[in-house]
Amino acid sequence: MELVDMGACELGREIKDGKVSAVEATKAVIDRIHAKEKDYNCYITLDEEGALKSAEEVQKKIDDGSIYEPACVGGIDDYRGTACMDNMEVTSSQSAGNNGSNVQKMQSYPLAGVPIALKDNLCTKGMATTCASKILTGFEPTFDAFAVDRLKNAGAVILGKTNMDEFAMGSTTETSTYGPTKNPVNPEHVPGGSSGGSAAATALGECGYALGSDTGGSIRQPASYCGVVGMKPTYGTVSRYGLIAYGSSLDQIGPLTRNVEDCAAVLELIAGYDKADGTSLDRKDTDFTSALVTDVKGLKIGIPDDYFTKGLQKEVADAVLNTAKELEKMGAIVDHFDLGLTEYDIPTYYTIADAEASSNLERFDGVKYGFRAKGYNGLHDMYKRTRSEGFGAEVKRRIMIGSFVLSSGYYDAYYLKALKVRTMIKKAFDDAFTKYDMILGPVAPTTAPEMGTSLTDPMQMYLGDIYTVPANLAGLPAISLPCGRDAEGLPIGVQFTGNCYSEKTLIRAAYTWESIYSAGSTKAGNAGSASAGSTKAGNAGSASACSPSDGGAMAAAGTASRGEAQNV
Repeated sequence: MELVDMGACELGREIKDGKVSAVEATKAVIDRIHAKEKDYNCYITLDEEGALKSAEEVQKKIDDGSIYEPACVGGIDDYRGTACMDNMEVTSSQSAGNNGSNVQKMQSYPLAGVPIALKDNLCTKGMATTCASKILTGFEPTFDAFAVDRLKNAGAVILGKTNMDEFAMGSTTETSTYGPTKNPVNPEHVPGGSSGGSAAATALGECGYALGSDTGGSIRQPASYCGVVGMKPTYGTVSRYGLIAYGSSLDQIGPLTRNVEDCAAVLELIAGYDKADGTSLDRKDTDFTSALVTDVKGLKIGIPDDYFTKGLQKEVADAVLNTAKELEKMGAIVDHFDLGLTEYDIPTYYTIADAEASSNLERFDGVKYGFRAKGYNGLHDMYKRTRSEGFGAEVKRRIMIGSFVLSSGYYDAYYLKALKVRTMIKKAFDDAFTKYDMILGPVAPTTAPEMGTSLTDPMQMYLGDIYTVPANLAGLPAISLPCGRDAEGLPIGVQFTGNCYSEKTLIRAAYTWESIYSAGSTKAGNAGSASAGSTKAGNAGSASACSPSDGGAMAAAGTASRGEAQNV
């Protein structure tokens, strides 16, 4: 097996054992990027020189063993003291009461020296961060995002920044100022969005793993379209510090990986409390790799019948239901139920998300950084020209919708009503989780559409998020996994959604499904294999309830049938 085709944890173990160096791994990935990038356009920024230099530095720390030592013992009270990570402490006495037991996990699942990619809305010190927008041309942050800081201190080798829909507003990675990213399975199709560059780069072997952000499915949907694993954790599990906001009450950072083991290991590294983020959770149960066991006996799985309606491609429905059938054979208890309120998910989400976007994007005006229009007449004209020229069509559409639903006379009719419905959606999930440990359903109504088809009808694009936005509205964790392929060979994804703080339950179920899927026991299409991990760790923890995340805003989007989908 080539280095670029290894899972991140597998490659990390090879590096740790001295079978390959971090520099060799980085060079191999860069070579893969040179071979593939012209056809797929996964990266906006590629820092080859910086990555190789970082790989050399990391290798020195691996050789002398210092990579596993806390970088700033005693600095835990500092909000940027993330080098003193609770998941990387050497002894419990050094961990200031945090998970000292995770030391062995860190050494069992090393990611030091593994080349990674970051979605281009995560701030990186001294490296351009554009959000795939003209308006942030030339912007270089003076600090690293919390998650980036954690990975750097864990020995990650950052290759560069991946392509995305402009300001994460899109489901296809076609709204980027830097051109579209192509699907790694079929370049005539989209990779999904908005984290399409991260998903495609991971699938192509152009990185060991990648980070994305998920506001309404922007990790899980491209993971489904590209045939990789993507996870959105419980809201607040990963600090949003340094993530350029789209919808603050909805955004969450998460991993895109080639298997479940890697997903758990990356999430374990980036999770943690950060007092710089007022929505950050101080969790003590972030040893996610402990859930890597093949055991779903007694697990209660609910399947919402209202997910399997008109507009869902039959091949997708069959593959998803087959997943449930296989898990049932492994001892899970599967039941069908009516979740309710599904028809309100899209309009509620786009009302809240767009309202928050209109507020968050007010800061981009051409004054202190980024693009500034030329030929303006006075300050007001400069603002107007800069924002008109700097933002793309989809971003301007959502800003206008968001401003409308927040405006006097319409606030109560749209925004306030959306917040009330959001509470009802969260209550529907709370009720469901009194009966079930997790909910199983599709990630998207269809497999990846052809390039250009979604942008001609925004409502069609918005409808593609119908199965993913509920988790963001309710602050829930959810994971996307490969479960088959359609007649054209395009990947199909299945989604597991859990109650708040139940990532371990989802990882355990995902790891079990992956072992089945990798063994080729499924009949849902001609699927490629997902490399199963090799860990044998303890049982997953139980889910617990949480309150809705902080209030937000979104723009009304109706429902429409998805393209030429073959209906159930």
